[in-house]
Amino acid sequence: MLLATQLERVFILKDKGQDIRLTDPEPRWSVEAVMNFYANMYPILTTAKASAPQIKDDVVEYKFESVMGTKG
Repeated sequence: MLLATQLERVFILKDKGQDIRLTDPEPRWSVEAVMNFYANMYPILTTAKASAPQIKDDVVEYKFESVMGTKG
């Protein structure tokens, strides 16, 4: 018999060269809603994009990547 389970979502934010692992505040929220939720604590998320999900170690990982370029 097959058993289907929903995988936990985890969000990865790279800030100042360090990966920050963010938990899912509400599984029913869209990825954009989660990004807006965390934008108060991490302002870089206001200009970030979410990557396509990847399954690693029985969790679904989304990476928040900044779309801001560097001047110079």
